[in-house]
Amino acid sequence: MSHTKQKKRVTPASSETLLTLLETLPGALFLLDDNATIVYANANAQTMTRKDVCGKPLWRGAPQLVSTSLYQAVQKAKQTREPTEVEYISPVTNSRLHVSLSPTNEGLAIFFQEYLEPQSPQNAFSQNEHMYRDLLESFSDGVTILTPQGLVLDVNQRPLADAHLQREEMIGKPFADSPAWSHDPAAQQQLRAAIARASRGETVRFEARIHPRSDLSLDILMTITSHRGANQQVEYLICAGRDITERKYIEDELRTLVDAIPHFVWIARPDGHVIYNNQRLIDYQAMSREQVEGDGWIAAVHPDDRQRVWDVWQAAIQRGVSYEVEHRMQDGINGAYRWFLVRGVPQRNAEGTILHWIGTCTDIDKQKQAEQRIKANEQNFRVLAETVPQLVWTTRPDGLSDYFNQRFRDYTHATWEQLYGYGWSQFLHPDDSERTLVARAHAFRTGTPYEVAYRFKEGQTGVYRWFLARAMPVRDATGQIIKWFGTITDIDDQKRTEQRLKASEENLRVLAETMPQFVWTTRPDGHLDYCNQRYCEYTHATFEQLQGYGWRQFLHPEDIERSLALRHHTLETGEPFEREHRLRNGQTGEYRWFLARAMPVRNEAGQIVKWFGTCTDIEEQKRTEQALRQSQERIRALIDSNIIGITSNEGDEEVLVDANDAFLHMTGYTREDLNSRTLTRMKFTPPEHAPLFQRVLQEVATHGQHTPIEAELVCKDGSRLPVLAGAVTFQGHPRQMIGFVLDNSARKELEQRKDDFISMASHELRNPLTALKMQTSLLRRQLAKQGLQASAPALSSMETQINKVTRLVEELLDVSKIQAGRLEYRQETVDLDALLRETIDTMQQTHPSHRILVRGAVQASLMADRDRLGQVFTNLISNAIKYSPGAETVEIDLEATLETVTIRVHDHGLGIPREQRDKIFERFYRATGPKQKAIPGLGMGLYIVAEIVKRHGGTITVESAVGKGSIFTVTLPKKRDTLD
Repeated sequence: MSHTKQKKRVTPASSETLLTLLETLPGALFLLDDNATIVYANANAQTMTRKDVCGKPLWRGAPQLVSTSLYQAVQKAKQTREPTEVEYISPVTNSRLHVSLSPTNEGLAIFFQEYLEPQSPQNAFSQNEHMYRDLLESFSDGVTILTPQGLVLDVNQRPLADAHLQREEMIGKPFADSPAWSHDPAAQQQLRAAIARASRGETVRFEARIHPRSDLSLDILMTITSHRGANQQVEYLICAGRDITERKYIEDELRTLVDAIPHFVWIARPDGHVIYNNQRLIDYQAMSREQVEGDGWIAAVHPDDRQRVWDVWQAAIQRGVSYEVEHRMQDGINGAYRWFLVRGVPQRNAEGTILHWIGTCTDIDKQKQAEQRIKANEQNFRVLAETVPQLVWTTRPDGLSDYFNQRFRDYTHATWEQLYGYGWSQFLHPDDSERTLVARAHAFRTGTPYEVAYRFKEGQTGVYRWFLARAMPVRDATGQIIKWFGTITDIDDQKRTEQRLKASEENLRVLAETMPQFVWTTRPDGHLDYCNQRYCEYTHATFEQLQGYGWRQFLHPEDIERSLALRHHTLETGEPFEREHRLRNGQTGEYRWFLARAMPVRNEAGQIVKWFGTCTDIEEQKRTEQALRQSQERIRALIDSNIIGITSNEGDEEVLVDANDAFLHMTGYTREDLNSRTLTRMKFTPPEHAPLFQRVLQEVATHGQHTPIEAELVCKDGSRLPVLAGAVTFQGHPRQMIGFVLDNSARKELEQRKDDFISMASHELRNPLTALKMQTSLLRRQLAKQGLQASAPALSSMETQINKVTRLVEELLDVSKIQAGRLEYRQETVDLDALLRETIDTMQQTHPSHRILVRGAVQASLMADRDRLGQVFTNLISNAIKYSPGAETVEIDLEATLETVTIRVHDHGLGIPREQRDKIFERFYRATGPKQKAIPGLGMGLYIVAEIVKRHGGTITVESAVGKGSIFTVTLPKKRDTLD
C-alpha cells in the first residue's frame, strides 16, 4: 500500500464482505506499509488506541501498544517475511497482549488480542515480564529503549518523573525531540550524533546538560549501547543517563580550591597567550620558559589529542568560559605520555573583563586507566547479561531459588515447579551434593559471593557434565541482600582438558624421570628451572645447587668457554642447541662425555616461553670412536704392509682400480699398469678356475661376501701364484668389490711335502704291516696246534693294534689319493638296507658298550661303491660311540623320498662347539675341547667321509650342541648313472 492523507480508516478494495469481516474481528487489526505507517485499523483497534491512528507511524499512533518485544517482532517479520507471534504486558495498561504478525505484499498485518482473565502469579511469562519491568525500574539511572532510528520504545519512571510526563507522551516519538533535549540545540545535536553512532554498533558515552522542565537542569552522563539480534543486526538501543549534577556542582565549588593545589600551574593572557608556567610544569616538559610561552606548550600534547585540545581551548577563550580538557602530555625526560586533566579559569575585574587565565594540569593517568577498566567491565557485563550462554538462576535472600532461565530448564528437562526451591539439587552428582550445598549455605549466611564446580545431570540422557556455579548478592541502599543472581557455566570440556593436561604433565614428568638421559628445562633467558632426579644423582647435587646457573660448575674447564658461547648464541637466535661436552661426576670426580641438546618451545605469537633439553651419556660412543680411529689406523697399517694384498674392483668387467703394493709385488704388475685401467679379473684368473670364480661372484652378490677360497692367480710373467682369496662388497654399492689376497705358495709347498711324505710313509708301512698280519695269523695257528691257549689274549690284543695301524695306514692312503685325485670307486648295485644291517651288526659286536638303535628303512638300491659307503657308515657310527663315552645308545634314523635317501646318526655325547662345526670336515682337523683331545684320532675320518659322500652326489651335514650330542645327516640321490 502507498501512503495516504486520509484520516479515516481505509477500506480495502477487495469487497465489502472482507471489510465487514475485518471490522467484526474480536481483536485489534492494524495494516502497516513498509515504513510502519498505519494505513488501516479496524474498530477494535480504534477503540484500543482511543483515537484515529490512520496515517500515523505505529510507534506514535499507538503508544499503549509499544514495547521492545513488539518492535523486535516487527523487525523479525519484515526481515524474514514469515509470520510470527509475540506476547507481552503493556506497561501502560498493564494488560497481557498476544500479537500475531503476518507479512503482506505492501507491508505488515498486526493482530492484537487482549487476555482479560487474571494472571496466575506462577505464570512464567508473567514473571518474566514483571521481572523485566522490575529490573528496568530498579535502575537509579534513567533508562530509555530506542529504535535504531531514535524512536522511544520504552522508558523507566526516572526520566518521566523528572519531566513530569506520562509514558505515552514519549513512546513512539524521537528521543532527541523530548523536552529534556530539545531545550538546548547543541545537546540535541550531540544526542542525535550519539544515536547514529550507536545504531552502527558502537557504545557511545558523553556528558550533557539537559532541561527536563523549565525549572530543572540536570548534568547527566549518557551511555548508549546497541543490542544485536541473532542475525547480528542492531535491533534496538539502550540509553542510560546517570545524574551527575551533584558531581558537577561540587566540581564548580572546588574549582577555586583545586586551582591553588601545587600541581602544574600556568597563566595566560586574555587571548590565550601563555605567559607563565610554574617550575614543576617546566621540569616535567623539559622545556625552557621561552619554549612553552605563547603556543609552544601545544608541542607537548599527544599528536592524537592536539587538534581537539586546541579547539576546546580556542572555544573557551572566545566564549570566556572555564576551560577543561583531558589529554596526554609528554614527559620531556623519558618521552612517555601521561593523561592530565587540564583546567583553566578566567579571572575578571569588577566590570567582568577577563584579566588573565589561571590553569592547572592534574595527573589523572591512573584514573584514566581505572576508567578504562570500569568501562570495559560495564560493557562486558552488559553483553553477558544480554547474550549469556549459561544456565541462569536467581534466589531469594533465604536461599530459595525462584527463577531458572530456559536454558536451565532445557538442560535438566524439568519444569519450573520441579526446580523451584531446592528441587534443582536433585540433579547434583551424589559425590558433589554435600560439598556444593555447604558452600552455598555458607555464602548465603555470610553474604559473600561464592564459586563452586560440580557435576550436573542432563535430564534426558542422565549424563553428568562439569559446571562452574557462581553467585553474587544484590543489595539495596541499606546494604541488605534482596536477591542472589547466579550462573552455571559448562566447563566439562575445560575439565577434561585439565585432566588430560594433568595426565600429560604427569606423563611428561614420569617420562623425564624414567629416561636414561638428564632432562632439564630453562626459562627463555637460560635460567635452569627444572632437572630430573638422574641429573641430581650424577652430580650429587641438590636442585637448589643446580638451578639458575649452578650446573656450570660441573662442566670440564676445557669445555666451559665454547659451551657457554654456543648456549648464549642459541638463546639470542632461538636456534636449537647441540653440543658435546664433559660433565663431572659429583661423587668420583671423573668426567664423562655428554651430548647436550635443547629445543625452544614457543607460544602462539612465536615467542620462546621455555627451553627443553637433555644430556645423553656418549662416553661409550666416544670410546668407540677412539677405538674406530685406532682400528682404522691398524687397517691402514695392514694395507700399507707387505703381508696381504688388497684390491678394489669396479664395474661389470671388474676392472682393477686400486691395489696396495703387496698385491702388485705378488703379481709383478706396476703402479703404471694399475693406472692404465686395463687390468681385469679375467687377466688374473686361470681358465680352469673360471667356474670357481663365477660361483664366488654369485655368493658375493647374494651375501655381500664369500667364503675364502684357495685358487691361483696368473702373474704378469705368466707364472701362477697359489693364493687364499676373499672378497666383500660395499653396502649399497654392489658393483664395488674389495678383494683380499694372501700368498699361499709357502703353505701349498708345505702341504705338498706333507702329502708326499704321507703317500711314501703309507706305502712303506703297508708292506711290513701285511707281513706282520700274516705272521700273526701263522702264529695263532701254531699256538692252536700246540694247545697254548694262554697266549691267545695277548695275540688278540696284538691283532687289534695291528688292525688299528692298518686302518690308519689305509686312511692315510685314502687322504693321499684324494689329494692326488686318484681315489678309486667301483660302481655296483648296493642294497642299502642290507649294507646298513651288516655294518651295524659288526659295530654292535665290536662295541658292546653301546646299544645301536635303528628306526625306519630306506628300501632302496643305489648305484654306488659298496665298500666306500660301508666305510662312511662305519666311521660315523664309530665316532658316535667314541665321542659319547657317558651314553648308552646310538640312534640311526632311515627315511626315503622319491629322489633321495637319508641316514641320520645321532649320539648323546660331547657335542661340537658352534664355531668348529664347519671345520670338522677339513683334513686333519679335530675339535679342540679338552674332552675331545683325550680321545685318540688324527682328524682324517670325516674328511674322507665327506669326500666319499660328495663323490656319490650326496651331502653331509651336522647339528650339534655342546653337552647334548651331535646328529650327522647323510643324503644320497637314488638315481645316479655314474660316480663323479
